Amino acid sequence: MATDFDVPRFTAWLAEVTGEPADVEVTPIRGGGSCEMFRVDRLGEPWVVRRAPVAAVSATAHQVIREARIMEILESQGIPVPKVLARSEDPAVLGAPFFVMSFVDGDVIRREGLPEALRQDPRSQDTIGEQLVDTLAQLHAVDWASTALAEMSHPDGFLGRQVDRWLGQLDSYRVRDLPDVGELAKWLREHLPQHGDLTVMHGDYKVDNVIWAPAAPPRIACVVDFEMTTVGDPLIDLAWAMIFWPEEGNPIALAAPGTPNGIHPDYCQSPEQLVDRYAANTGRDMSTFDWYQVFSAWKLAIVLEGSYAKHVRGQSRNPVHEVFGGIADSLLIRARRFAR
Repeated sequence: MATDFDVPRFTAWLAEVTGEPADVEVTPIRGGGSCEMFRVDRLGEPWVVRRAPVAAVSATAHQVIREARIMEILESQGIPVPKVLARSEDPAVLGAPFFVMSFVDGDVIRREGLPEALRQDPRSQDTIGEQLVDTLAQLHAVDWASTALAEMSHPDGFLGRQVDRWLGQLDSYRVRDLPDVGELAKWLREHLPQHGDLTVMHGDYKVDNVIWAPAAPPRIACVVDFEMTTVGDPLIDLAWAMIFWPEEGNPIALAAPGTPNGIHPDYCQSPEQLVDRYAANTGRDMSTFDWYQVFSAWKLAIVLEGSYAKHVRGQSRNPVHEVFGGIADSLLIRARRFAR
């Protein structure tokens, strides 16, 4: 267990919140993105603590409280998310802001492939993609303007800000020349969609940011990781999800056909089929979807380049970060393929 998790102090805080003193057992959980995750067992019931990094600057630390508020809003709108039970901005408890949420039993699709429950009947694996896009369509149908999300987001001019935002991000850590980035940025500006469609936007929606029910057939038990959620363009979410979709030959796909424990090739829909299903569910115009394919691959290349830059500068010992440079290059090739 992390040595900086103050179990006695947290136990006292939780007793005050619940009105019922009880011992707790704390176990770190794998994953969680930029935040730390811990399983808390108390009175025979498992909960989850999501905590901002203890060393985080103030603005970053308080993002975790924003995430908790977003989850509370989405739960009230019928979106399958863990229930937020309590939150605290007091660093005296755990050293950084955090919130406590319900523990959702289930599995996550990771690079190791499908979890056991999703491997049992290959014929049911075609529902994995269906569940993914149907749940996304449900999220995008939330009436955000009637919730506090309207005050928590800055939707005006959202799409028009994105290219400059991510170019600025790259400039903050650039370690090599990437001419395709500039050429694609020019294309993105020249072909910027003008539809102005705005919805709740998850910001990092993909197969490993949902928890799958622990028994077949495949069913999404809940959506997780709302760090980047805002009001924005829904097709960014869809294009982002397709980058990670288990497509054969995709170097960053999770559970791709032909890999150990991957989706059976006979029951793995193509990205085109899933995009068509989303369009049928939402009635959304997909005529400019290539723009979103370009933008999402371009953006992910810039994100991964940040980790590669840390490797080049000797600031990271994670061996995966060395590989990210080549993956960024392949993503820019993918982006060029859609820039037509």
